[in-house]
Amino acid sequence: MGAFAPGTTVSLTEDLSACHHRPMPEQSRKRQRDVAALTKSIVDDAADQERATNEGMPEKDPAAVELGRRGGLKGGPARAAKLSARKQSQIARKAAEARWNAKRT
Repeated sequence: MGAFAPGTTVSLTEDLSACHHRPMPEQSRKRQRDVAALTKSIVDDAADQERATNEGMPEKDPAAVELGRRGGLKGGPARAAKLSARKQSQIARKAAEARWNAKRT
């Protein structure tokens, strides 16, 4: 019937010790039960993680940033000046259709 020989005793503590060899993990901290406080703590945690990932990034060159901004400010009007009235109308129609379809879904 059993795997043990007749007349032998088995200690329950010996059998359970093999299953329970790790202590329960400790929680790092308790979360608030208030929804607003919980939301704020989650946002703060995410902001801390964002700062930690950006710390190793090099600073941007201010001259390059300004040059890119100047190019961006000139790009839209320059492109519009090159487009024909028909092409501008097609682009505007497509944009309006996309806006209307976005509102339906």
